[in-house]
Amino acid sequence: MRTRRHHVFATFLLVVQFGLYSATYAADTLPTQLSDQEFWKLSSEFSEPDGSFRSDNLLSNESYFQYVIPQLNEVARSGQVYMGVGPEQNFTYIAALKPKMVFIVDIRRGNLDLQLMYKALFEMSKDRAEFVSRLFARKQPANIGPNSTVEEIFNVVANAPTSDEIYAENLSAIKDHLVKKHGFPLSENDLGGIDWVYGNFQRFGTHINYGSSGRGGFGNGVTYADLMTATDAQGVSRSYLASEENFNVLKSLEMKNLIVPVVGNFAGPKAIRSVGKYVKEREAIVAAFYLSNVEQYLRQDGIWDDFCRNVAALPLDQSSMFIRSERGGRFGLGSGLNSDLANMTSEVKTCTTEK
Repeated sequence: MRTRRHHVFATFLLVVQFGLYSATYAADTLPTQLSDQEFWKLSSEFSEPDGSFRSDNLLSNESYFQYVIPQLNEVARSGQVYMGVGPEQNFTYIAALKPKMVFIVDIRRGNLDLQLMYKALFEMSKDRAEFVSRLFARKQPANIGPNSTVEEIFNVVANAPTSDEIYAENLSAIKDHLVKKHGFPLSENDLGGIDWVYGNFQRFGTHINYGSSGRGGFGNGVTYADLMTATDAQGVSRSYLASEENFNVLKSLEMKNLIVPVVGNFAGPKAIRSVGKYVKEREAIVAAFYLSNVEQYLRQDGIWDDFCRNVAALPLDQSSMFIRSERGGRFGLGSGLNSDLANMTSEVKTCTTEK
């Protein structure tokens, strides 16, 4: 009996060790950096034609988006691939999960323009204070820096002066960084999209909300400052601007060209499957996929099954997690959407990868 127990325990250790080895090996097969040409090729070749949504979605309206992070960190694996949709809420999940590579898939080309604006600002800014000042086209106050709290940064920047000159100088620097430094062949439409996004961030400042731009959206009063100074259920501040450590997770990935924006419909034939093929070829997995409430619209349009088949084609394991948003969830009754987690493998197990 003792011999048998030793044999079972030894076998268990081998399985665990092999699993850890496989996970480490898989993560090591992902790139540590992409060239500018590789980045643009992935973004362009994985993308589908520009689609439409009811609003600009310049930022989220999800008050409780941090509440799932402790559980996410317990279940999902770091050092793998993160997928997501939409604007800045992805950054907070990325800072928590610390993936090795990121793909942001959104139906709107405008979200790619938004992500490129962020890319330039992350790379050009040495710390959170400079980043937030640049993001809202404000003159950086002298009394904030890397040791400031996120509350202090937003309180001070909210009252900092702006001007047409500051806006024009920052906008020119963003475009030069993308076009001249990186060599990205941005179209006139993309450059115009960056103008539109950055103009809204300057106009509304730290009080910008989901509906500020007025193009199809409706606001619930949740501002950028509210989202960045929010906490999880235990009062822990986890936003991507809560600390220099969190900020630097994003800055490092951006500087290595490892946050790749892709235009694509979740139910489309190309974007998600292209990401899946790329990740699978590198023997890695998709550790988490942030969906926001996109499934609501997929179901309304009768195409959720196509999305399910696309996800079933991704390389997953039992730790791969959906992060989704919904109304009336388990975290309180405030304005905005609630967030929750679900196991990706279990949810798509009935979907075949082909129609």
